[in-house]
Amino acid sequence: MLIIFVGLPGTGKTAISKIIAERLKAVYLRVGTIEQALINLDGYPGSLIVGSEGYLISYALARENLTLGLNVVADSVNPIAITRKDWQQVAKQTESDFIEIELICSRKKLDKN
Repeated sequence: MLIIFVGLPGTGKTAISKIIAERLKAVYLRVGTIEQALINLDGYPGSLIVGSEGYLISYALARENLTLGLNVVADSVNPIAITRKDWQQVAKQTESDFIEIELICSRKKLDKN
């Protein structure tokens, strides 16, 4: 099963998705961690903005682990419809069930963080 957590930064995605991954003994993939690792690479141009690379790497890792029969918890903002559809496509390609969980926090609450 692929469990896809989506939502704006500060809504609790990472905290909750880590708990779920731990309880299910699932593979945990956080797009932000992959993006930061790319930025930290020696020789990576500081002016280059990480775009879809983090998502593309996450999709590949999720696909590989789902093919092995492992559950995967994906943690990412998923701000646009195409990234959400791409996660769903990963599940379909591996004949895995998926669930998308969107975390929402009021603007007032987000501004306090």
